[in-house]
Amino acid sequence: MHQIRAITIDLDDTLWEIAPVIQRAEAELWRWLRRNCPAVCERFTADAALAVREQVIQEYRERTHDFRFLRRMTLTRMLETCGYSDAFIEDAFEVFDLHRNRVKLYPDVVPALERLSERFPIVAVTNGNANLQTIGIRHLFSDVVSAVEVGSAKPAPLIFEEAVRRAGAAPIETLHVGDHPECDIAGAQGAGLATAWMNRTGGEWPDHLPAPDAIVTTVTELHAILEPSVPVASR
Repeated sequence: MHQIRAITIDLDDTLWEIAPVIQRAEAELWRWLRRNCPAVCERFTADAALAVREQVIQEYRERTHDFRFLRRMTLTRMLETCGYSDAFIEDAFEVFDLHRNRVKLYPDVVPALERLSERFPIVAVTNGNANLQTIGIRHLFSDVVSAVEVGSAKPAPLIFEEAVRRAGAAPIETLHVGDHPECDIAGAQGAGLATAWMNRTGGEWPDHLPAPDAIVTTVTELHAILEPSVPVASR
């Protein structure tokens, strides 16, 4: 691996498991709706809500990278259909957003990122909408690049190119770390970055994709593969 001078890293399923977070957030949202907007729960089943979301996706294809917009628009349509005002829409979304950011970090994340951030600029790169300030780890990152901000989601090159620019290193000097073989690894490879696949679940690498430069199961393991790299202070 070429000498690495910067790190870009995915969030969901790399630093925390996302499925239970979304499940809890959706459960809390529907609990709030039952208390405050009962007509929505009477009119919309879970399947009907998904149908509304699909309709929103079809109408706003240019915004499919913006999960926050899609969810807000879906909620807006459901609430407006049942006669609720904009105030209810904002309150409902705040409930989901609150619980979406109550993540359980993998135990290796904070100590490993603390050590890495002393040596490298670390830029979070995400298609999602996690708030690192709310989660409490924003100080470990030099910057955050989201699909919403860039207008393009992984695996498209643009989001990686913006992350590399903010990290202040060349693509070949930047290591991208992520769990998704296509969105993270293939996407980063296409933008010229070095790659480390975060394989926390013991999965098999897809045969149809070029292999990553490294495979790790924790953030801690990055220290070993980055040992020969030049620390920021030494540039």
